[in-house]
Amino acid sequence: MKYQPNATAFTIPVRVYYEDTDAGGIVYYANYLKFFERCRTEWMRQAGHDQSRLADEQRVLFVVRKAACEYLRPARLDDLLTVGLEVEKLTRVRVVFRQHVRCGELELVSGNVEIVCVDADKLQPAPIPDFLYSQLEALK
Repeated sequence: MKYQPNATAFTIPVRVYYEDTDAGGIVYYANYLKFFERCRTEWMRQAGHDQSRLADEQRVLFVVRKAACEYLRPARLDDLLTVGLEVEKLTRVRVVFRQHVRCGELELVSGNVEIVCVDADKLQPAPIPDFLYSQLEALK
């Protein structure tokens, strides 16, 4: 899954803290999924939306349906990482992201994450609201 991110990829900085590491001082593998989640949350916030407001006002949630990662190199305590995403596919109900974690120029982790929009009350798939869909389309 190794790839070169697009110059327009959305990125955030993430510092590795002690709590992110395992007994060997290396970032615990599941924490990369947390870093991916933070990046998607900030991407949505950049579009002018936060998850709690969408849940309260629009009655929709975004949940992960599928995730796959390739771990290439370890990150360690105090590393400053760049976590990024690109929208690979956007439909009326789901978004597929290409995501990556880098330390400087080194690619550490790459992956794909698929999220789906669900009705907050029924927890069943629901269309992304029109106003949000058009904004996300513009961010592709």
